[in-house]
Amino acid sequence: MIVLVFTFVVSGLALVAVCVPLILGKIPPNGFYGFRVRKTLEHPEIWYPVNKYGGTRLLLASLLLVMAAVGYSYIPGIATDIYSYAVLVTWVMPSTIALVGTFRYMNTLKLGEIPTSSSLPY
Repeated sequence: MIVLVFTFVVSGLALVAVCVPLILGKIPPNGFYGFRVRKTLEHPEIWYPVNKYGGTRLLLASLLLVMAAVGYSYIPGIATDIYSYAVLVTWVMPSTIALVGTFRYMNTLKLGEIPTSSSLPY
């Protein structure tokens, strides 16, 4: 169980580390890293706010993964498979919500009307 907890915590922290540069706007449009869909790749003015929005939400989901991994491990007598499924569901659900929300946010952006960083919804 300790190896499993460690694996989930390290995975969550690695995702947090990946999110920070996206949130800070340090990653330019590329085909490898970020919210990579046609609209963001073709329009850098959309890339940055969408990645900041999505990165923030993925960071929160990843922190929830870390908290779930540690918290569920304290449940007395929890079976390893139940623990694994509980942690994964606790991460997959908010990550899916973050993904859908990021697509919805991206679709509200219109070229020429991109919000400034002070008016972004977070």
